[in-house]
Amino acid sequence: MQSSSRNIPVDGQMRLLTKVARMYHERGIRQADIATALNISQAKVSRLLKRAQEVGIVRTTVMVAPGVHTALEDELQVRFGLLDAVVVDVSQDDDETAVVSAIGAAAASYLEATLSGTDRIGVSSWSQTLLATVDRMRPLATRGATEVVQLLGGIGVPDVQFQAQRLAGDLARVLGAEAVYVQAPGVVADRTIRDGLLHDAALDEVTRRWRELTMAIVGIGSIEPSDLLAVSGNAFLADDRRQLLERGAVGDICHHVFTVDGTDVTGDIAERTIAIPVDDYRAIARRVGIAGGQRKHEPILGALAGGWVNVLVTDLLTAEALVGADRPAVSREQATTPTAT
Repeated sequence: MQSSSRNIPVDGQMRLLTKVARMYHERGIRQADIATALNISQAKVSRLLKRAQEVGIVRTTVMVAPGVHTALEDELQVRFGLLDAVVVDVSQDDDETAVVSAIGAAAASYLEATLSGTDRIGVSSWSQTLLATVDRMRPLATRGATEVVQLLGGIGVPDVQFQAQRLAGDLARVLGAEAVYVQAPGVVADRTIRDGLLHDAALDEVTRRWRELTMAIVGIGSIEPSDLLAVSGNAFLADDRRQLLERGAVGDICHHVFTVDGTDVTGDIAERTIAIPVDDYRAIARRVGIAGGQRKHEPILGALAGGWVNVLVTDLLTAEALVGADRPAVSREQATTPTAT
């Protein structure tokens, strides 16, 4: 009578389990060939391999590749209620240009891997990190999005205006999407000028599209503008910056300014800004912040604490500073649910 595996003595059973496991996992022998070699059925080989896992003969170990920081990414997600986080490897010796380049490369890979093809994307203007991201993206084999819409006025000093237009235009090109530009400055002299521009038919169409976005890709600015923003003519005036700093402002997204705990302190500057309204921005389901470097630590912390972004692409040193910051974490619900401001 042929005996079943249940009747094999314990030491014999363990020997068979171990033998089958080594043949399959270490030597790469197919299950059918193992069955032939041991004169047992292929179904039994499959059962033995499953049993080898159950009793701990075979254990699954994930080897983390150098430069990959999944544990830190998980910690960011839990601490700040994020949908996702990407941390790129940098060293203490890297200058700001190198950090921006590394973050741009990581963000490009993230976008290429996660775009659905049906996304309607909003993108902020005047961001050096976003320019670095788009520069590292390759044209996709299939459409990555249906449209790319500027979230902030893209008209500025002629010598640098092409950078804002190139950002949206090149992103649309590599994604096979339509580019929609905001044909106005980011900041104007007073509310009357702003309201007049917003009533223009072209901008009225842009504001409609802002309400239909499924994804935002944004830089996270500090109160002192980047070189690109400073020369564009769209930076806050010195008096505005002084008042914002007095109110505790640390950073902005699309000229919506916030403190380190995420509170919006834009105030009357909003009346002179041509950008997506806060409520429309917060209603976007996936808000991807791409930023890093020493001077962006507090701005990024404020953006996370206030739920301004729910996906973050940043560098290793910034990520370590964020998880070590003595600030209250936010829940996933708080970070992902649209809120009025």
